[in-house]
Amino acid sequence: MTHGLSHADARKTAMADPKGFMTTPREEWPRRPVDERVRDWDEVYVPGALLPIVSRQADRCMDCGVPFCHDACPLGNLIPEWNDLVSRDGWRAAADRLHATNNFPEFTGRLCPAPCEAGCVLAINQPAVTIKNVEVAIADRAWADGFTPPRPPDRLSGRTVAVVGSGPTGLAAAQQLTRAGHTVAVYERDDRLGGLMRYGIPEFKMEKRHLERRLEQMRAEGTKFRTSTTVGRDVGAAELRARYDAVVIATGATAWRELTVPGRELTGIQQAMEYLPLANRVCEGDLAESPMSAAGKHVVIVGGGDTGADCLGTAVREGAASVTQLDIYAQPDAERDEDAEPWPTYPKIYRLSAAHEEARDLETAPAADADARLFAASTLRFEGDTDGRVRSLHLVEVDAERRPLDGSGRSLPADLVLLALGFSGPDREDGLIDQLRLAMAPRGTITRDADFATSARGVFVAGDAARGQSLIVWAIAEGRAVAAAVDRYLTGSSQLPAPIGPYDRPMTV
Repeated sequence: MTHGLSHADARKTAMADPKGFMTTPREEWPRRPVDERVRDWDEVYVPGALLPIVSRQADRCMDCGVPFCHDACPLGNLIPEWNDLVSRDGWRAAADRLHATNNFPEFTGRLCPAPCEAGCVLAINQPAVTIKNVEVAIADRAWADGFTPPRPPDRLSGRTVAVVGSGPTGLAAAQQLTRAGHTVAVYERDDRLGGLMRYGIPEFKMEKRHLERRLEQMRAEGTKFRTSTTVGRDVGAAELRARYDAVVIATGATAWRELTVPGRELTGIQQAMEYLPLANRVCEGDLAESPMSAAGKHVVIVGGGDTGADCLGTAVREGAASVTQLDIYAQPDAERDEDAEPWPTYPKIYRLSAAHEEARDLETAPAADADARLFAASTLRFEGDTDGRVRSLHLVEVDAERRPLDGSGRSLPADLVLLALGFSGPDREDGLIDQLRLAMAPRGTITRDADFATSARGVFVAGDAARGQSLIVWAIAEGRAVAAAVDRYLTGSSQLPAPIGPYDRPMTV
């Protein structure tokens, strides 16, 4: 289990600088110049530039009487505590606090959209504390200084657990259960571990060395891994259930949503999760070049979310002639709408990600400093050439109710179209769900009770497979929570800490 720290261990001293939030402006981890970073696949941030600023930024934490950042974070991270410790150079204690609630802060510090910052009390009328930057600084410093050694259990329980899926939910559940003394095996259908973190997240957002380092820690603790093994096909689901005392399903939501418009059958129209894994395999050394490479092509991405932005940054690095991302929603305002989205809710505001910066600077951009996104845009149809390959996408502007606006139709050149429309639930083609006869919710997810138990005895489900598509911070929170539930099921009680809050509440972001 993770460190036995709790809110009872709260800070006993005042913040290092109680007026830091009044005297120090927000300063974020600087990104490398665009023309430099688009020529490689390294992370976009300036190496070594975070530590010199992060202590000052941690000093901006207000020592709030009611820290709303806790509630905004599904993991219940002890944010004010480790902010204070960082401001005093207490890195080891800060790492202990951080790992007390989060198994993989080096992942969330890079990939989470930071709902905690939206809930920062300072964000009522000022830029929030750079919580995400402080988190990743602590995580990286902990690895550099040896604060994260393997923590195998003192003794084994004699109980066995199979975890199906090695994304953040499955890995968090496996690590917690291993540390509790159970013998855990993780089954992954891909040839490498990590789920979407491995083949869905581009290298420039999180270099895979961070993932490999954590996997080595888990192996040293005793977790077993079975790659290239599809449960339901390579090993029967019923056989797996008979072999283990409990099974945790953490397969994620990988059934992608489709776009049913005329011309969808044309060659060159691909799902984002067909495209992104190939670029990751190039980075892994499996391929010299992606067979779906965007090099020299006019690329259109349908979908305005993070997956679409990942496709955007990938296409730019592959040498696309142009890249356009379509978002069906209207362009958000630059500031929070206090009436519609009052603090501390996560606001839908205009954000320019690293990938959007890079596409904006393409020489083929329609105008200087233009955003690669077209907002309030809905796809009508695709058209192709005589060989059946896509060549253009026809769209129309829509209003807030998604009704077409007269006279707003236009056409975009498109040699490669990427569909980034999200996911509806777990994939059923492997047979796992049907073989276990699991009850399903109308939206396509696996049903469960308050203890994460499915309709099959001894089988539990957590993460996107039950919640639907969500955030990495929710995935880890659910992995920790289902581990505590399985531990109780196996032993009658559990000392494993579980995140704070109801796990089926609506997504924060």
